[in-house]
Amino acid sequence: MFRLRRSFLLLALSAALPLFGEPTNSKPTALPDRPLTPEERTKALARAQVAEKIRAECIEARRYVAGRVIEITPVGLVVESGYSALLQPPFNQSWVVHGNATVQADSPAPEEKHPDAVCRGQVYLTNTPRRPKVKPYDYVVIHAYPAGEEVYRPVPGVEKTLRRYSASLENAVKFELERREK
Repeated sequence: MFRLRRSFLLLALSAALPLFGEPTNSKPTALPDRPLTPEERTKALARAQVAEKIRAECIEARRYVAGRVIEITPVGLVVESGYSALLQPPFNQSWVVHGNATVQADSPAPEEKHPDAVCRGQVYLTNTPRRPKVKPYDYVVIHAYPAGEEVYRPVPGVEKTLRRYSASLENAVKFELERREK
């Protein structure tokens, strides 16, 4: 019984350790060479449980960001989302559709509140694939997960708070976990 419980705890901890601030492209962290103290085990298990809850929330709130790229920043893209036609052929062959495509924006309507709905309005998209390269006024269509908010400054003196979405579930969980720990 103790071995089974210990094995489960080690499995849970090894799954949670990559969330402890480690870069996403590195190998998972091994458990420390020394035994964990009861406090460290309790903290790690609690953090793993919170991370799993956040993961489930992100999956439930995932959306399609489907729209025109308004601006490219060093960290992400500002996208005017609300082009559900991008989910249909021939546009759905890549996550980037060249800006010379003729695509109509959806008629104004409230955003639906279910997984895989298309985002409406301006959103900030991070953690996008590196290829193909995105240019201003291209269209993008990609699954994304909520990752907080981002302040966007289109011109000096003007600030807008945009919903932030991450194309990476792992990074969305990491952002939200860090936000909740502050």
